Amino acid sequence: MAFHTETQKAGTRTDRHKHVGEGGYFVRLPGGPTDASPARSDLLQKHVPQLVRFPQRLSQAEFYAVAYPIMYLSRRMDERLLELYQKGYVKGTMAGGCGNEATAVGMAVPLRPGRDVVAILHRDLAAHLLLGATPYQMFCQYMANAHSPTHAREGNVHHGDAARRRFPMLSHLGKMLSVAVGGTWAARREDQNVFGLAVIGDGGSSTGEFHEAINLASVRRVPVLFLIENNHYSFSTPTSLQYHCRHLSDRAHGYGIKGMTINGLDPWEVYSTVCDLLEMMEATSLPAILECMTLRLGGHAAYDKAEYIPAELAQRWREQDPLPAARKKMQELCGLTDTALSAMEEAVEEEIRAALTKALSVERPQPTTHRMAVFADSTPPTVPPYRASRVKNGEAVGRALEYLLQHEPKAFLFGLDVGPYGSAFKTCKGLFERFGPERVMDMPICEPALVGFALGASQVGMLPILEFQFADFSTEAVTQLGLNTATWFFRSGRPAPVLIRLPCGGGVTLGAFHSGEYEGLWSRFPGLKLLYPATAQETFEALLAGFYDPNPCLVFEHKLLYWSKSGEIDFDGNLEAVWRSRRYTEGNELTVVAFGAMLHECLAVAAQRPQDIELWNPFVLQPMNLGPIIDSVRKTGRLLVVQESSAGAGLGERLIATVCQEALDVLKSPPRLLAAPDMPLPFAPELEAFHRPDARRIMAVIEQLIDRGT
Repeated sequence: MAFHTETQKAGTRTDRHKHVGEGGYFVRLPGGPTDASPARSDLLQKHVPQLVRFPQRLSQAEFYAVAYPIMYLSRRMDERLLELYQKGYVKGTMAGGCGNEATAVGMAVPLRPGRDVVAILHRDLAAHLLLGATPYQMFCQYMANAHSPTHAREGNVHHGDAARRRFPMLSHLGKMLSVAVGGTWAARREDQNVFGLAVIGDGGSSTGEFHEAINLASVRRVPVLFLIENNHYSFSTPTSLQYHCRHLSDRAHGYGIKGMTINGLDPWEVYSTVCDLLEMMEATSLPAILECMTLRLGGHAAYDKAEYIPAELAQRWREQDPLPAARKKMQELCGLTDTALSAMEEAVEEEIRAALTKALSVERPQPTTHRMAVFADSTPPTVPPYRASRVKNGEAVGRALEYLLQHEPKAFLFGLDVGPYGSAFKTCKGLFERFGPERVMDMPICEPALVGFALGASQVGMLPILEFQFADFSTEAVTQLGLNTATWFFRSGRPAPVLIRLPCGGGVTLGAFHSGEYEGLWSRFPGLKLLYPATAQETFEALLAGFYDPNPCLVFEHKLLYWSKSGEIDFDGNLEAVWRSRRYTEGNELTVVAFGAMLHECLAVAAQRPQDIELWNPFVLQPMNLGPIIDSVRKTGRLLVVQESSAGAGLGERLIATVCQEALDVLKSPPRLLAAPDMPLPFAPELEAFHRPDARRIMAVIEQLIDRGT
């Protein structure tokens, strides 16, 4: 196989990305992790020459002295893992990297473990071993035992070491790329001489976020190497049904960056090309696409017999197996005898036997003692107080953002039109002028990639604040936010402090695509925290509380309240006190719970019946603490929940179910839910006003509940 094509558009060097610690492998970065003493397998410690990493290069002989032993270790581990799967020891399934070792080794040898940001795939075991994983850890991971690196919480290929910038794999493959972009950007912002490696398969290159991540990296000049492992099949689908261009690297033209297609079965060619591209990226600060034409010597996974691959093609692939070729090359270049090579291979076998024997003796995880948590522990700091008078809700947003950017140097705000324009609702007005384009950043339209960018940046010490232009647009990022960011702590053990702002709600005649709340949708994903303020004070507090929490937090900001409501801000700096339900009126006959703009409709009604209604806003929608509201229901014996969302889309039904479970014995009448019809919000003002609950309809329901006793 002879592949070597390229397309290039030259860029210019930026002075901001300074060289830091260019001595190679053993480097301590200012303010960053150390590369000294990374985890290494016995093979790397005893039998492989000390590696030097980029910008230094290995000679071809030195390279093969590293490459072949690691390729052999990876191959033999894959074969043992398949045997363990067949015997029932490996859980889930087994998707090995046999045939892909040359690409995996070639791309990983130049990188600095714990320094460069990487997101690699299930066929990259060799790369994991070169970047810090040990055979023992990998056996434990695949067997899901008590010493699994993911604590047996995640599938056998979904592992990594987020603390050392080796991000765990996600099966929604395109979603991994933007996380690497965010992490690399964050490190570069701190003047760390860091590169990113984001690996994707030929099939994964068809996803929308493949485009989003590369475009974002190009626009923001983030030096990430997007490496495509093209093994000709995506599961069973051939590449002829995945793309129509000659080479996937041809797509680089559209991003104004360099693209190359090479022989991924030649580890030296991969290594040399990666080093060349790292030098190019250092000079230009631009990303690049490298397509490695590789193969897999089997089906997609253990259960797949690959009967869809023509027999003659399968035979040709077996003849192109990169492992025997690498063995021959090492023997020639290093002058090794068969006896010396066999001794090295036996050392590999012994390491595998020792690691496997140890892993097989590890106990199974015990559900009764195994601590599983979706939220990172949080002890909110005490921060400077803040006071202001006659502040509208929208102004409270801007004041909170200004407060955070002023007090937290690692905070940055980004989204669509948040820069000079000040955001669609002007809640960010003036922030760009005060804090500059590196901290208030306009971004391309790519909501999933923006969430991934935020997640990656949070893992490298930055504190992202992402504004969705409308809450409706957050639905674009369901996988990235709900399945990746929300579960990050559960899967990796690393907090993901990401603050996301969601301008939401109707009443401003914007129609079905710009008027949703979606608090019901986002409450379905464990690991997300949700806050829904309704006053200027609450808005300010919610943004600060969400920012300083180590978990991904979503703050819902009702658009109708931005400029229609105003109030005082009297924040004493105690963030711990923010996480509570809010009571607005006291009464004895009926507990009313309302969300967002509906709270103010209910306040208008409560003013007419001051002794009857006890009005509450849960404020923290997830994790929701209904204790005070349940106590209120125990006092009044009645419950009404008012929400702008339809019954099926909001949280009212869940709230009512919880109250019934806890306080059914004191209810004098069935709880009621007043919600919008189960249909999209109509556009015309007359139709929208009829669609949304208002004070008149709320009063009618209250009269039924109290005056008629129903």
